[in-house]
Amino acid sequence: QAQLVESGGGLVQAGGSLRLSCAASGRIFSMYIMGWYRQAPGKQRELIAIITSGGITNYADSVKGRFTISGDNAKNTVYLEMNSLKPEDTAVYYCNAHRGSVNIWGQGTQVTVSS
Repeated sequence: QAQLVESGGGLVQAGGSLRLSCAASGRIFSMYIMGWYRQAPGKQRELIAIITSGGITNYADSVKGRFTISGDNAKNTVYLEMNSLKPEDTAVYYCNAHRGSVNIWGQGTQVTVSS
């Protein structure tokens, strides 16, 4: 089974930017829908962005216009570009690969936005 490894999290001031990366151990992008989720303390994990193998994207309303998901098939990597960050974006961000009943998760990366 493919493995996902996130990186790029950290501490940033409100209004700043970060780019998260999700590297897959295998060539899964042609078979899976790739997504980014986040989970803030005391809250449920929420889906914030997805990208299909055909490059179709969709976003949660909370991040639309500020976050961009993209993929590099040659590098087996999915990115989440996050701009205009807000304190409420503070969460652990998880990469996910989904196909049918299969869900593969990364270990998560912490993003903290200070006010």
